[in-house]
Amino acid sequence: MTPAPVEPTPAPSKGNLNFVLVSVFIDMLGIGLVVPVLPILVGEYVHDKEAQALWYGVMGAVFGLMQFIFMPMLGAISDRVGRRPVLLYSMAGMCINFLSTALAPSLAFMFIGRVIGGMSSASMSVASAYASDISTHENRAKSFGKIGAAFGLGFIAGPMLGGLLGDINLHLPFYAAAALSAANFVYGYFCVPESLPPSQRAPFNLARLNPFAAVAKLAARDDIRGLILAFALMTCAQMMLQSTWVLYSSFRFNWSTGQNGLALFCVGMAAAVVQAGLLGVFTRVFGEVRLTLIGLTSGCITYLLYGLATQGWMMYLFICCNLLAFAAGPSLQGIISKATPANQQGELMGSLQSISSLGAILMPLLGSFMLGKVSHLAQDDWRVGASFFTCSAMQAVAIAVAYRYFAARRHAKGAAA
Repeated sequence: MTPAPVEPTPAPSKGNLNFVLVSVFIDMLGIGLVVPVLPILVGEYVHDKEAQALWYGVMGAVFGLMQFIFMPMLGAISDRVGRRPVLLYSMAGMCINFLSTALAPSLAFMFIGRVIGGMSSASMSVASAYASDISTHENRAKSFGKIGAAFGLGFIAGPMLGGLLGDINLHLPFYAAAALSAANFVYGYFCVPESLPPSQRAPFNLARLNPFAAVAKLAARDDIRGLILAFALMTCAQMMLQSTWVLYSSFRFNWSTGQNGLALFCVGMAAAVVQAGLLGVFTRVFGEVRLTLIGLTSGCITYLLYGLATQGWMMYLFICCNLLAFAAGPSLQGIISKATPANQQGELMGSLQSISSLGAILMPLLGSFMLGKVSHLAQDDWRVGASFFTCSAMQAVAIAVAYRYFAARRHAKGAAA
């Protein structure tokens, strides 16, 4: 019998990977620019610290909700109409977001900007699809690695630069971010080709627009449910930390935007050093299971110490002593990935990202509510660290869940032997 002819793999399309890298870097730089400034700017429109914390939390949740809803939608649209229009839409939307926030005469106008920003922030997912279109099978992982590096560099440099500009004027980082987004839009419009030819475009499927479907399917995985729960708890603790850090440090230590930018730069550098350089060493020394448990434990202790800190310099010390915590997430994801078939890896990673998106909606609300309730207390009152104590508690539960899962798997393997 003559074998059926094998259709050749489509050759990669022509495109511009440098544009994708610049787009991701500028988007992350722009987002990072406003991180140390936005919570302080919200305080310009309200009458006390409790209201400042509350409305900043609501604003963060609104941005996260828009991302959660629109990311899968924009990804599906890019499969239908091409990557270039969606990337240009994203850049234009982020420019409007930053500019409207800079010019906002009231808190309501700031909310409009955050809604537009959340609806537009699809650059990472669509940029990855663009890179996939123009890469061969052999160099695709390398292209994704470059995108990850651009993402990290943008978010490392952004908070420090935003803090320095914010010390000059609270609105200046937003103008700078808007200018960067506008420049990227102009470059993309005139210089960048489409990466997805019409012959390879997919029909628009409404089923792909449901952001909850991926989370529900992941929750149904009996074999890794314990690890998924541990990952969700760890992610929620991280999201609460990120959403309350600036307000907590400004309330407790009277830190300026520049000081917050420097601290966030140190956090980003520590994460980059571990995940780009030391992760392999830690994995060889401890193994993935022990590294996950040790990293979660380190994070749990550090969250507690953040909440108990009485001097600003202590925060830098705790950051430097918490390197192993930055290895917990990649190690846990690696274990989950190994328990999943190769043809389901993309769906798995998208589902894990959906969990992170849900955390980005819920944790700013919870964290800011808790911070607002203790904002009237004296700066040296231990209760001011309530949000960090909650992070520590969530991390402790994650440790218990992960340990129980690993112990059960070890017992099952022993019984089978």
